[in-house]
Order: sequence, then structure tokens, then C-alpha cells
Amino acid sequence: MREAGKIAADALERAREAIVPGISTKALDDLMREFVQSKGGILLFYNYQGFPAYSCISINEEVVHGIPRNRRKLKEGDVVSIDIGVKLRGYCGDVAWTFPVGQVSPEATRLLDVGEQALLKAIDACREGNRVSDVSRTIQTFVEGQGYNVVKKYVGHGIGKKLHEDPQVPNYVDQGLLKRDAVMKPGMVLAIEPMVNAGTDDVEKLDDGWTVVTADRRLSVHFEHTVAVTTGLPWVLTTRASSG
Repeated sequence: MREAGKIAADALERAREAIVPGISTKALDDLMREFVQSKGGILLFYNYQGFPAYSCISINEEVVHGIPRNRRKLKEGDVVSIDIGVKLRGYCGDVAWTFPVGQVSPEATRLLDVGEQALLKAIDACREGNRVSDVSRTIQTFVEGQGYNVVKKYVGHGIGKKLHEDPQVPNYVDQGLLKRDAVMKPGMVLAIEPMVNAGTDDVEKLDDGWTVVTADRRLSVHFEHTVAVTTGLPWVLTTRASSG
């Protein structure tokens, strides 16, 4: 999983380096596809339940599952979320990050910072003996304390030989989570992915059947790492160094 995660992280870094006003989301998708395939990896999102691209690329009010297109070009001041999953020798890695396009507004800068910090705090909660709800509560408490909202209709997940495995890892706590609240044990691997909205937590799906947007069309950001629980510190598997 570390090797799959490193390929995913390296592909994401290549996309980050290519982000400039005027580039199409399809060009970014092609860039990552070519890199992953050159490393022998399988791109997990392609044709997943019919998804028509190799990565999800979502802009501004788009929360997740944006479809890369030639006609969809980045503009100065946008924020763009890129989500990619890779399988290598039977094991999966899943990573997402939201990047600024050129100079962005103070509102966007702050939202980006809150989303990233929520992920980092959640990773720190991935400790042996903690429960999934500790991760969820960490995200929700921090994000809401900053005046933003977490998306409730889409959640993080376990990951291993399959892209989506149990347990689900919501970005919030409710009674349903507490009833099935898994204890973290060494060897458990989770895809932690805060989705943070500037406004309402409500979202809706566009007519393309995939792209999820904020109901009020305000900005959203998405940050994700694949994280292994160990006997000590959490191990982030989707970094370029793939270190703990």
C-alpha cells in the first residue's frame, strides 16, 4: 500500500506543478494517467460505477466527483480539488488535495488552510485504541469551530485490497456512527478525507450524474490521505516519501 500510495502522491504532485490558469482539467487527468501507467499502476476511478475519467477534478463550489473535460479550464483565483486512486500489485492508495490557481481570495486561502489543518488533526487521532468517532469528532469540532461546515453526505472509508472497505469514516459524529464505532488496531488503514464547505453543508448532484456541488454554490475544499494505524504514530502512506 505504501508503494501504491507513493505513486498516487507523485501523480498528484505532477498535477500540482502543471496547475496554471488556462490548463484544462482533462490535461491534468491525462498527465496523471500517463504517469501512473508508466509506473505499472492501475487507476482506480476509471469506470468505477461508470465514472468516465481517471481522476476526479472539482473546481470552486464543486465538492467531489468532478469530471475532467477539455472545455473545463482553470482560471486565476480558482481552487481545484484533485482526487486520485491507484492500485499496485493488489493494494490501493487514495489521495486528494485542493490547490489554489494563481492568487486566490483571502476567503479561499483561509478555507484551504482550515481543510488542510482538519486533515492533519484527524491523522493525529488515528492511534491504536482510539475509535473512528475520535477521528470524526476531531474533524467536525475543528471545522465548525472555524465557522465552516463539513459535508455529511460523503465520507471517508477503510481501504486495502479494495478502494472502499469498512469502516466508513464520516467527517461528523451521529448516533449511527456511535452504534458501529470501530476501535483502531495496528494494521487498520483508513482514507481520511475532510470535505469542508464555506457555507451550508448541504450538497446536490449536477445533471452529469457525478459532479457534487454545494447547495449555496459557495467554495468547498477536499483533503485526503491514506493512513495506517500502527503501535506508535500514524503512518501516512500517500506521501512522496511514504514515511510515518
